Amino acid sequence: MKKHSARVAPLAVCNSSVLRASIIEGEEASENRVENLNPENNVKTHCQSCTTVFLKVFWAFLIILSVSSSWVGTTQIVKITYKNFYCPFFMTWFSTNWNIMFFPVYYTGHLATAQDKQSPIKKIRYRSECSRIFGEDGLTLKLFLKRTAPFSILWTLTNYLYLLALKKLTATDVSALFCCNKAFVFLLSWIVLKDKFMGVRIVAAIMAITGIVMMAYADGFHGDSIIGVALAVGSASTSALYKVLFKMFLGSANFGEAAHFLSTMGFFNLIFISSAPVILYFTKVEYWSSFSALPWGYLCGVASLWLAFNILVNVGVVITYPILISIGTLLSVPGNAAVDLLKHEMIFSVVRLAATTIICIGFLLMLLPEEWDEITLRFINSLKEKKSEDQSEDTTESSNHTRSRSRANGTVSIPLA
Repeated sequence: MKKHSARVAPLAVCNSSVLRASIIEGEEASENRVENLNPENNVKTHCQSCTTVFLKVFWAFLIILSVSSSWVGTTQIVKITYKNFYCPFFMTWFSTNWNIMFFPVYYTGHLATAQDKQSPIKKIRYRSECSRIFGEDGLTLKLFLKRTAPFSILWTLTNYLYLLALKKLTATDVSALFCCNKAFVFLLSWIVLKDKFMGVRIVAAIMAITGIVMMAYADGFHGDSIIGVALAVGSASTSALYKVLFKMFLGSANFGEAAHFLSTMGFFNLIFISSAPVILYFTKVEYWSSFSALPWGYLCGVASLWLAFNILVNVGVVITYPILISIGTLLSVPGNAAVDLLKHEMIFSVVRLAATTIICIGFLLMLLPEEWDEITLRFINSLKEKKSEDQSEDTTESSNHTRSRSRANGTVSIPLA
């Protein structure tokens, strides 16, 4: 009896909590099984997943449409403005000044969407955090001139060359040639930043250069055509240089830092570049009779759409995939082509269509990720494995069907030794 009680007593003491836990776990597991077997819960979960997917697709489609429509609207309004008012540098300067509103708009939205009410100290601290793109000490006069001046000049030069090209070429041609900046960014990043070499992007760069040459050849290398192509390519080149230098000196920036930087460039443009349109006015290079004669409606339309495009590009990179922004920019080419064809009744030659198509294909090749070859091989291997599994299942089903037929006929197949 002593031996038996010695063996039984520890089990009763030590395993009581374990037994209770196992009973509770068993009850929870049974409840989970009941919930999983409940069709209403399955339908609710399926509806939630479908709603999430639908919202993601909807936001992606909306961002792509907004980016492409804002860029198409900017280009087409510039073309309309040129009929009565041709001052491309003044339009560039006026539109760049609107970048001052970038950070106030962002900061207002940030405060409105904040979950908890921020104190004045936190607000000031967040503003100082957004200015850290200039350095740990924030924005100083020296950094303001040193960091903002080269980027502001490149920004102005990019937009000015783009507007000059719109005077010589159609909106479709200029928007297509501007898409070559992706190829120039890759080449500069490969040479300057020592980025990873990718053969497919070299092919895309060659296709972009081929499209540029074909676009210049479309009119037989005449004066306006070759000058327009050179201006558009120059705009794409300065845009690529701006992006590469930004990555080199300022690195990657979040949305708040990017908004602060663009607003700072707007201030630099207003303070230091305002003398340029004044000089052009008095030298009568860009002259207008009076301020009342200026097409303020068109000018404000171009500036607002340009600002909307910049905001969408920076917002879209944060809340969605950057590839969607690139696709939206690319869709501006067929968008401008549709407007030129329907409204301006443009007739596109075969060479121009071929050049535009080659540039767009090269742009799409630039969007391939760095591991695209590994992803493709994995996808092909998964398809092969799935195909082999399907074949093995078909073989098993056919063998089972043969056995059932043989048993029905009263015979049994004997496996060979």
